[in-house]
Amino acid sequence: MQFCAASDQSLLVYLGNDIGQATHEGVLRLLRAIEFAPPNWLRNLQPAYASVLISFDLGKVTHHDVEIFVRALTESSSRVSPAPSKTVEIPVCYGGEFGPDLEEVSSLLSLSPERVVELHAATRFRAYFLGFAPGFAYLGDLPAQLETPRLATPRKKVTPGSVAITGKQTGVYPFATPGGWRLIGRTPFIMFREDREPMVLIAPGDHVRFRSISREEFLRLERA
Repeated sequence: MQFCAASDQSLLVYLGNDIGQATHEGVLRLLRAIEFAPPNWLRNLQPAYASVLISFDLGKVTHHDVEIFVRALTESSSRVSPAPSKTVEIPVCYGGEFGPDLEEVSSLLSLSPERVVELHAATRFRAYFLGFAPGFAYLGDLPAQLETPRLATPRKKVTPGSVAITGKQTGVYPFATPGGWRLIGRTPFIMFREDREPMVLIAPGDHVRFRSISREEFLRLERA
């Protein structure tokens, strides 16, 4: 475990160097341990692949105080189980107007579009953390056969619900935002809604499966 001051009011706690389920389990356990009895100086917690960013009230504690607090939690958090997770199935219409980069991805990887879809839909992904935009879950790990670089020039606007891949990651854009990941499909599901409880469809620690659907089913689900 390593500590690094990220700002005058935040401390970054590294729990490992590897991106994977074992390290992420430690991240989730530390989160749950802190959330079980949050100190009065805590402002925010932001998990990532192998770290937790802790924001605090500088008027109440210092970086050193927070480090001592986290180290004291380490032993107890190792016995804490992460919060129960769920499996989320997301329907996706791949290719065509919904996945404008599928053909290019297929060419780059020397795979047929059908094989790209098959590999993506056959993988059980893990939601490592939320970031970039509300409801955007970073999902891994993408099969090695599907690893592709980002676009050389990001799009100025990505359609909400777009399913994208880059590197070892996949994800679903919740809003119309700029984006440099390669778009291979789109889901009619809404990833983030303020009037829903919980507001996000996917939470850290959840597992995600994608299901290939037809254009007709996409339109039917979109209207539902």
